[in-house]
Amino acid sequence: MTRTHRWAATAFTCLALTGIAAGPALASAPADGSATATATDAAFLRASHQGNLTEIAAGKDAQKNATTDCVKHVGQVLVRDHTKLDADTRALADKQGVDLPVAPSKEQQDMLADVMSKAGTKAYDAAWLDAQAAAHEKTLARIDHQITHGKNAQVTAAAKAARPVVAMHLDMVRGGKCHAAATPKAIHAGDGGQVATSLAAEVPVALAVPAVALGGVLVAGGAFWAASRMRRNDNR
Repeated sequence: MTRTHRWAATAFTCLALTGIAAGPALASAPADGSATATATDAAFLRASHQGNLTEIAAGKDAQKNATTDCVKHVGQVLVRDHTKLDADTRALADKQGVDLPVAPSKEQQDMLADVMSKAGTKAYDAAWLDAQAAAHEKTLARIDHQITHGKNAQVTAAAKAARPVVAMHLDMVRGGKCHAAATPKAIHAGDGGQVATSLAAEVPVALAVPAVALGGVLVAGGAFWAASRMRRNDNR
């Protein structure tokens, strides 16, 4: 191989490696989840919204009518967390073009009415805890169904993020008993893998690809410099 050919081959290899570095970024870029939600995804968003409305109402009522500090505290946590979850749900539903119900379901309204009818009595706390335990068990089952059967990436990611929050709520009322002492000071949206997946899904391709390309240019530039040095040395 001549000196010129060796230099050209080195330069071409640099460009090829740059292309290899950028190629996987394009191929593995996650879908933005902007496709129309399927029936399963839409049903999950609607049920989540109704569940959030129910838990917010129940939490507010517990703060006013529960007879124990523990139940009042759990009610406060439910209002805080489900308000945040519902804001995320409404934003996602709007993005996906999914119409949401304006009120809890008939079953949820009946449950709220039954518990509220016991306001100010010890029976209230027991009824409230039993209702919340049952409601959060159903919510977890609905979340797991979405994670397994959902088709829309963003809706499923939202389900994964909500799961640890709902599981923590269930631990606070499991078995109809109040366990507010176990409440964490901060709520994390799932384990490290879920968080990493969620963050990766939110990085726009428009940002990810230029970043990879820039890295490739720097690599190529360095290699071209080395190749030119090689050529100069060969010409001496």
